[in-house]
Amino acid sequence: MIINWYPGHMKKTKELIQKNLKLVDVVIELLDARIPISSKNPDVDNLIGNKPKIIALNKSDLSDPKLLKEWISYYGDLGIKAIPINSLTGEGMGNLIDSIKSTVKDKIEAMRSKGRKVRPIRVMIVGIPNVGKSSLINKLAGKKSAKTGNKPGVTKGKQWIRIRNDLDLFDTPGILWPKIEDIKVGLNLAFTGAIKDEILDTDELCVKLLEQLSIRYPDKLMNRYKLDELSEEPVIIMEDIGAKRGCKRSGGIIDYSKVSNIVLDEFRKGTIGKITLESPDDLNREQDEK
Repeated sequence: MIINWYPGHMKKTKELIQKNLKLVDVVIELLDARIPISSKNPDVDNLIGNKPKIIALNKSDLSDPKLLKEWISYYGDLGIKAIPINSLTGEGMGNLIDSIKSTVKDKIEAMRSKGRKVRPIRVMIVGIPNVGKSSLINKLAGKKSAKTGNKPGVTKGKQWIRIRNDLDLFDTPGILWPKIEDIKVGLNLAFTGAIKDEILDTDELCVKLLEQLSIRYPDKLMNRYKLDELSEEPVIIMEDIGAKRGCKRSGGIIDYSKVSNIVLDEFRKGTIGKITLESPDDLNREQDEK
């Protein structure tokens, strides 16, 4: 499965970042705490170069607490601050702002020592579509500032947003890389809704998600759908869920589309449980294989 999804505005966003980066003091890279590897655009590090960076692990409330701690520790070992946040409720916003100020503390003090007027800290937020950038900006600003939509990748344009008197945010639309060749990355992005459901087969997607959940979180899967056992075949698990939930058409045939919609929706909302599909060990294994 190779996913090509690179709308024109995403190309423009890349150019926008390159053009305006010199104005920025610190970059916040927003990742999905459930899939920190797959939700990272591999182009970002090259784009921002040596610019100071903070990682914000969004949707941390939906992630596995144990693996969340492992990711924070992993980034800490690399010398990168990783702050768990919930952009909808505002949890973690205080820690994020404190980290921003701490990261540019020396620069601010240098400005003061030269007798220069201290301007607001300039922050650029980057992240893939549907990772929660607009919600983060709105929560930081305390009002609806970013233009948002209910589909991945619809925040458009560029804008500076003043946060209190000491922080300016530069917003950019979400960007994916031109071609997603790693099937695991493509699937994880699709599971979490970063890629539009309309361009994928949701029945197949559900089967792949159930395959992952049956390996990583079998107990949560069984408890949520009241299953006595888990088949080794994800399609059978899908049918068992359909039978439990009454997802049947005339003649007792399982309505696979209905089951798919239920499972994908409940995974994305965290109804199945707090789930993380990637760990630092996965990243280490990938690096060893290369």
